[in-house]
Amino acid sequence: MRILLVDDEANVRDVIRYFGQWEQLGIEEISEAANGEEAKALIALEQPEILITDIKMPKMNGIQLLEWLSEIEYSCKVIILTGYDDYVYMRKAINFGAYDYLMKPVNPEELNVILEGAVQTWNNEREARRDKQSGIHDEVRRERWSRNVNAACDGRPYDRDILTESIPYAENYEFTLIYFYQSHMPESYIKRLSEELIELDFGNVFSLQTERHLYVMISAAGKLQAIERWIAKLVDIPVRLTGAFPVRSLEELAFAYEEAKQAMQANQFRMIHQLSPQDDSRRIQDIVTFVNSHFTEEISLDLLARRFFFSREHISRRFKQEAGMTLSDYLNQLRVEQAKKWLRETEDKMFAISVKLGYQDEKYFSKLFKRMVGMTPMEYRDGKAGGTS
Repeated sequence: MRILLVDDEANVRDVIRYFGQWEQLGIEEISEAANGEEAKALIALEQPEILITDIKMPKMNGIQLLEWLSEIEYSCKVIILTGYDDYVYMRKAINFGAYDYLMKPVNPEELNVILEGAVQTWNNEREARRDKQSGIHDEVRRERWSRNVNAACDGRPYDRDILTESIPYAENYEFTLIYFYQSHMPESYIKRLSEELIELDFGNVFSLQTERHLYVMISAAGKLQAIERWIAKLVDIPVRLTGAFPVRSLEELAFAYEEAKQAMQANQFRMIHQLSPQDDSRRIQDIVTFVNSHFTEEISLDLLARRFFFSREHISRRFKQEAGMTLSDYLNQLRVEQAKKWLRETEDKMFAISVKLGYQDEKYFSKLFKRMVGMTPMEYRDGKAGGTS
């Protein structure tokens, strides 16, 4: 453990050096600085765990030094040297997280009691600091891995070193897409699956930036059955797996990803934990809510089938029962109502409105609008002042 003594009076530093029971406290290195500016340089170089600093010093005083430590989020235990007339400064020091204070002239017994407490507190907090730093580092590393795998899957430039770091070495790999039901929160399961795959040297799993509930798993060839058994045991929510597609070299990831996407769109998957029939009504409500929120995007029965773990036929039948009309008619109604709002409230041209609603063909949407509203979009806009609704 290291300690830094900061005081512009050399004799004060000498007294502390003489009275401190350094060996008993486990302090192996003692450094000195005459002011805050010198202390900053030594802190950056030596990273002491304990800091004893005077308040009143030239160039940079003790409060300014504490403020700097707070700004850079440097962790150490700070003991303030103070006189009887420094109450205002002491309050500031406490606000900046000072551990304790010593009155001048320094009392040897008081010095060592406070030092012992600072050392013990630092040691007690060490594991918490390590856990926090480890957790942060893990999250940063996982995010870096996922970004790199996303680039490789999309055929964009990627860092091969980061990619090989993120998966265990194997002669050949298998590529699998894992996706979860829309309303479930799979992140905790994915984190545990990733940790398990890494520990067993089976592979790793990565989030996809393009789809919140879709994940990529790259596993060593021949390990997928064991992985699926583990998923079935760990995961208690429905999950679908598409793959595994062989990957003989990392350069084939983009090709395997395209194959997996095509298979997913064709509803070629393996199901773990079927959704119960009791969830049927709730899931249809989820679908209606999803359509209400995304009606300006491209929505199809295939997309809904993938997201909500129903067949196209079941969604078509149940959606009509729930909404009183087909999905296509429901989408048209939502889009026309939105077009009417924009025609009333904006000066946007019909082409812009059509594009925002997902129609590339303005003429097609204008005909649809007229069929549903009984007038063209321009007639509707011209009649808005008359209260057309």
